[in-house]
Amino acid sequence: MDDFLKRKLHTDVEGTCTGRFGYIINVLTVKEISKGKVLPSIGLAEFTVKYQAIVFKPFKGEVVDGTVTSVNKMGFFAEVGPLQVFVSSHLIPSDMKFNPYVNPPAFSDENNTIEKGSNCRIKIVGTRFDATDIFAIGTIKEDFCGIL
Repeated sequence: MDDFLKRKLHTDVEGTCTGRFGYIINVLTVKEISKGKVLPSIGLAEFTVKYQAIVFKPFKGEVVDGTVTSVNKMGFFAEVGPLQVFVSSHLIPSDMKFNPYVNPPAFSDENNTIEKGSNCRIKIVGTRFDATDIFAIGTIKEDFCGIL
């Protein structure tokens, strides 16, 4: 029964997101499994499982590295692991201009180009937590942020 519960924990919990803990990346160890409690009139058993896990919960002011997934005139989206970060055009340095005529669309200046597939360093300026997802807004107007 313990082996089944551990396998079930791994399949049900890993890769999910909760607003309280963030993204659960990996379950490391199972600390305790309670004795089963049979639920009346259903016949199912309920267990309480305590475990340790690796989680990713972004916070305001954190600097992260991501990969640009899409670019438009409003800004760009970047993936930071399981997290999607939006960087508004107002939070991109003013010398970088949006060029819709190149394929794919990009923000560029004389030295750098931010386009789909580019790696960039982003500072998170805000987060919003839902019950099952996390949204973040970032900036590259800070020192040492921008294209890598």
